Amino acid sequence: MTTPLAPLAPLPLIALTMGDGAGVGPEVAVAALLDDAVLARCRPVVIGDARRLRAAARVLGLECEVVAVGHPRDAAFTPGRVHVVDLGLLPADLPWGELSPVAGHAAYAYVERAAELAVAGEVDAICTAPLNKEALRAAGHLYPGHTELLAHLTGTEEVSMMLSTEKVKVIHVTTHIGLIDAVRRIEPGLVERTVRRGHEAMVRAGTPRPVIGVCGINPHAGENGLFGYGEEEEKIVPALEKLRAEGVDARGPLPADTAFFLASRGDYDLIVAMYHDQGHGPVKVLGIEAGVNLTVGLPVIRTSVDHGTAFDIAGTGTVQAGSMVEALRRAAEMATVPAAPVA
Repeated sequence: MTTPLAPLAPLPLIALTMGDGAGVGPEVAVAALLDDAVLARCRPVVIGDARRLRAAARVLGLECEVVAVGHPRDAAFTPGRVHVVDLGLLPADLPWGELSPVAGHAAYAYVERAAELAVAGEVDAICTAPLNKEALRAAGHLYPGHTELLAHLTGTEEVSMMLSTEKVKVIHVTTHIGLIDAVRRIEPGLVERTVRRGHEAMVRAGTPRPVIGVCGINPHAGENGLFGYGEEEEKIVPALEKLRAEGVDARGPLPADTAFFLASRGDYDLIVAMYHDQGHGPVKVLGIEAGVNLTVGLPVIRTSVDHGTAFDIAGTGTVQAGSMVEALRRAAEMATVPAAPVA
């Protein structure tokens, strides 16, 4: 007697926030959701504005049907169709490429709705198009970016930003604060927790025993006390000793000027950067076109494009959607793999 095959699990349902409607978010959302490779991996639904998505399709010269739904589960996925939970917050005459408090508030509302859906388990992941920090602030929402906003909306005390490209992956100990403040904030506990979050994310992405390179703070990682005031020994080394004792392969502190080169040739699976530009600069050189931003430590999965609102080209139909396609792929991939313990 033949055993009947088990039914295939449905593809992950992903809430894609439209981002700032004056930027390239609507365009990359439409282009990505019409990509066959995306539809083969997930069921994406935009949280945004149907009228703006139709305008984006026109400037891209793409034929598609934009369908408003009340809830992501109501979407019927067929080729050539873009589904949207339409919040209707943008005026019809919103200019492309101009700072707008209205667009800033709408971008906030899209993320808020997506977070509600994800926390309730009604979508499997969140993928975000870029918002504009100035527009967000002009609308009265005082968050440095998506990372901090999602931490607030999900009631998460501490999260990490992780950037992923084909050549290098990096997680940040500190992000959207000034450099002097970043050095002050770095301490062994924060370094340890950041490395653990990175380790777990790598395991979940399919690297069971990741090799993690941890950058120093000073040039040459302090050069044995020659540069700085012993920050590496005080703030980083104790965390690495504890992690290694528990089986996490965390190496360093490393000179940041060579760590990313070594990672790009395969010596490290993940680099831990101490502050924003230490990690962002190399990543943007090595692969911004298809880079993905992940928020690690949230109770929900969140990925994002690794570029901004690009007001200079918004509404021109020239933006490339590769980063959004990759962000949706990573969200779908992570949504199908259970979280793993650190060690």
